[in-house]
Amino acid sequence: MVKRFDVIVIGELNVDLIMDRMTELQEEGKEILADNMTFVIGSSSAICACNLSTIGSKVAFIGKTGKDLLGDFIIDELRSRNVDTSMVKQEAGLKTGATVVLNYGEDRANITHQGAMSFLNAQEIPFESFADAKHLHFSSYFLQPQLQQSIGTIFRRAKEAGMTTSFDAQWDPYEKWDIDISEILPHVDLFFPNETELLKITGAASLADAIHSVEHLVNIMVVKRGARGSLLFADQRIKELPAFLNKSVIDAIGAGDSFNAGFIHKFIQREPVEVCQEFGNLTAAISTQAAGGTAAFNDFEKRLKNAIEQYGIINA
Repeated sequence: MVKRFDVIVIGELNVDLIMDRMTELQEEGKEILADNMTFVIGSSSAICACNLSTIGSKVAFIGKTGKDLLGDFIIDELRSRNVDTSMVKQEAGLKTGATVVLNYGEDRANITHQGAMSFLNAQEIPFESFADAKHLHFSSYFLQPQLQQSIGTIFRRAKEAGMTTSFDAQWDPYEKWDIDISEILPHVDLFFPNETELLKITGAASLADAIHSVEHLVNIMVVKRGARGSLLFADQRIKELPAFLNKSVIDAIGAGDSFNAGFIHKFIQREPVEVCQEFGNLTAAISTQAAGGTAAFNDFEKRLKNAIEQYGIINA
């Protein structure tokens, strides 16, 4: 049966105001300068959705914004990348979320107002739409409090509808890491933590201990390690793959989300997981070539061709 969508993404929606090339890291009571400023669609979920669509998957989004200028901007940006927004709710009386990103070298600090993303709840998810798609991706667990108790159920409903699933918990701004992964991961095909997040979620002292603590729960797990590449855990085996490093990184915002997009895109085409991992590393590298997480994908085919030649890739 032909599906209307390849992927449905459920997640948070916000804009990013990015301050680049800062003279130093911000300190209390001081004013500093940034040599560049960029205003773009933000959020882990939206970056993943946009880049999945640009790569070539058919994508729909379930989320919530305010009924305001920022919400309209987000809807327009999603649509400009052919992401279906018919299941995005714009609610009057709520403010669309926003993040101010302070970039300094390879370090950054984020300040986020959650806004409307805090109010999306399970009763607003059109579960009947799950029959129209192959795969469900959920991101940013800690930024969506009204969905937290329902995530296991959402993934279970997706599996019952015949979908494959993926989950990226992301960072906990409160640093409490209160998440019941034993309720969530049995219904997840692809688990996408970065190394720090996995250590925090499991409470483990080392990456080896963290993997051991979840190996009975996960199907396929990819641990994102930034400039050190990625670690794939599947069929009780580990495969480490170095990053494709750029000589000149514009910024790393959204690189992990772009990795998710690349991996999922190949996964739903039933490619071997090693091919998915390599393509994820590649899309993460391409993401760093422009500011904001999605801009590098505006001319993706050209950048992909250049990257394949640069890194000598065979399977892309």
